[in-house]
Amino acid sequence: MGQLQIDHILPEAKGGNDDEDNLCLACEFCNQHKWTKTDWPDPVTGKRVKLFNPREQDWKEHFFWNKDGSEIFGLTKAGRATIEALRLNNPLAVTGRKNWVKAQWHPPEL
Repeated sequence: MGQLQIDHILPEAKGGNDDEDNLCLACEFCNQHKWTKTDWPDPVTGKRVKLFNPREQDWKEHFFWNKDGSEIFGLTKAGRATIEALRLNNPLAVTGRKNWVKAQWHPPEL
């Protein structure tokens, strides 16, 4: 989990720039898994799809929290692929979210 980092939605290695519309905040762990990924196989269909773009897409259309707020589930191909590619439900993240729920810091109101 760790600190938030500035992430390039389209990585610089793939032609992305430092313009504000290409930047977002990402947790360090997830960002390390994203690296230069821009697409990933949807675990349901197996077809490669573009990863979720927080500047262009609505979180609620692509994801939802499980009942206790500790895991993220995908509603769309992009949502499911992003969860897998960034390992959003890794054990450390799930444990952290469970503790945040207990402290009433999570899940966020979207």
